[in-house]
Amino acid sequence: MDAGGELLALVNDVVGVSFGFGGVFKRDCTDLVRRIALLTHLFEEIRDFGAGLRPLDVSTSSASPLTCLSEVANALQAAKRLLSAAGNFSSDAFSDGAAKKITFQFQCVTWKLEKTLGNLPYDHFEISEEVREQVELVRAQLRRATERYGPLNSKVVSCALSLPLDREIHPRQSGNRVTGSFHIENLGNINPEAKAKMDSVPKCNDSHSITDQIVPESGRLSNSSASAEAHLSNDIDAEKGHKSATKSLEEIKKPDSVVIPNDFLCPISLELMRDPVIVATGQTYERSYIQRWIDCGNLTCPKTQLELQNLTLTPNYALRSLITQWCTKNNIEQPTGLVNGRIKKSDGTFRDVSGDIAAIEALVCKLSSWSIEERRAAATEIRSLSKRSTDNRILIAEAGAIPALVNLLTTDDVVTQENAVTSILNLSIYENNKGLIMLAGAIPSIVQVLRSGSMEARENAAATLFSLSVADENKIIIGASGAMPALVELLQNGSTRGKKDAATALFNLCIYQGNKSRAVKAGIITALSKMLTDLNNCMVDEALTILSVLSSHQEAKISIVKASIIPVLIDLLRTGLPRNKENAAAILLSLCKRDNENLACISRLGAVIPLTELAKSGTERAKRKATSLLEHLQRLQQL
Repeated sequence: MDAGGELLALVNDVVGVSFGFGGVFKRDCTDLVRRIALLTHLFEEIRDFGAGLRPLDVSTSSASPLTCLSEVANALQAAKRLLSAAGNFSSDAFSDGAAKKITFQFQCVTWKLEKTLGNLPYDHFEISEEVREQVELVRAQLRRATERYGPLNSKVVSCALSLPLDREIHPRQSGNRVTGSFHIENLGNINPEAKAKMDSVPKCNDSHSITDQIVPESGRLSNSSASAEAHLSNDIDAEKGHKSATKSLEEIKKPDSVVIPNDFLCPISLELMRDPVIVATGQTYERSYIQRWIDCGNLTCPKTQLELQNLTLTPNYALRSLITQWCTKNNIEQPTGLVNGRIKKSDGTFRDVSGDIAAIEALVCKLSSWSIEERRAAATEIRSLSKRSTDNRILIAEAGAIPALVNLLTTDDVVTQENAVTSILNLSIYENNKGLIMLAGAIPSIVQVLRSGSMEARENAAATLFSLSVADENKIIIGASGAMPALVELLQNGSTRGKKDAATALFNLCIYQGNKSRAVKAGIITALSKMLTDLNNCMVDEALTILSVLSSHQEAKISIVKASIIPVLIDLLRTGLPRNKENAAAILLSLCKRDNENLACISRLGAVIPLTELAKSGTERAKRKATSLLEHLQRLQQL
């Protein structure tokens, strides 16, 4: 079988193992299978490309495309073995130590799979952009899963993945029936480092924290970030990342661990509800999930399949109170900081907000009023409230305002639209609200505002996209939504503040490789070229920082050279501010790597003298870039 076909068969085998998962590790197994299943299209394209590839050889040692595929195959085989062992693992038949070891295997398999997917030469296999985006999403999910399990190093992973998970069925009598469970063996014959790791209790973070934004060495949007922060502070307060309390594996996986009552789980997400609401059939769901179900055009109850006579979502205060009491009794972290009408403060005390809750819920109801004036007034007040404090952002989201605000983004009333998009911007600063905004399907409407709204609405729409794009998977969704052309248009023709907001959003989105091509096609290089040569433009630093991110992309390189930006960069090496010189050198180095034609060009334009000066007196980063460029130029002269 060809290499791609073998990988595809492995994925099918893994998915086949997934039938009837149960027991302690049901969630871990289900999540892993779901992520692996998303790789089907990737291996189909590799199969179609690789008719001439040899079958996978896991002993291959050279860093070739086939070796990369072999590493992925190893990770998939390890996942298959682990799923077979963990799928029906019985916690009441084995010690807690065995559960720890299986959890450590999940940690290792997840880490290894993410790393091997990152090493695949996608250009070599001519993988389409759509499939690359899907793989990036899977990798982002795997990274967060690895972080929840805890830190790892490659030596421990390599050792752990080489261990066989032997499956032995030991019948045990249970009444008049015989049940089976799996026994994990051969875990003692490993090196001390791995054994010590497995003997320790891994930490499992229950929070779905967003992966930290990765800023490449090639540039940081310092001034632009500062300007964006200044802009955001006009409407919101800075919010530090929320850190959820973590629980040890011992608390979560042990045989007598607390089981969440079924009535507390949302029938759609199967997760503990944070904002339970009742639909017309009398069933209760998590607000964000049922709202998304309805927004997608579904007019039936997901659980009963009965038609909904109306789309009213009534808060289930009684159930919310029961969930809160249960969480407190079992020492489980509350889904939000809101507990029985009180919000937990940073010092651990509580503030009564029951009066605020009633007022905000009344406002949220008015967002859906038939009266234009009532909707406008409610949106204006929510904008003001969401600007003031984090507590207000929590309460407004808890009251279900986000879906209602998203609906108002497409209104013809300019004032209402401006206040709605600004309210969403304010709410997005609280980390937990980002996911709710994405679940409400806000991106297409935000992009529509970015294209055709008033200048103030467009500015705040761009700032909202920047705020939401902190999460890696959101970068993919926003990039695919058509936002890039609208952001480039704002960068070219917006107000000063609008241009800065657009620049900040574009920088953040272009960190994701798949969005670089979209930005180039949208004309970003032309826009940046004008920003660099406009004497009245105060955004040279922003333009250089975005170029430093784009310059590693082949399509962007070609466009940069065609736009005659190289002479401008060399001039900045001579006359620019220290930060400008640093970024100019970084961009030139990216353009000239493995490109003798561009090297010869900068040599003809007299880059040697300013680069020599920069290598002596520039910033530390500028010195490194300038020195590297001079070495490339020296080698060119020796050819």
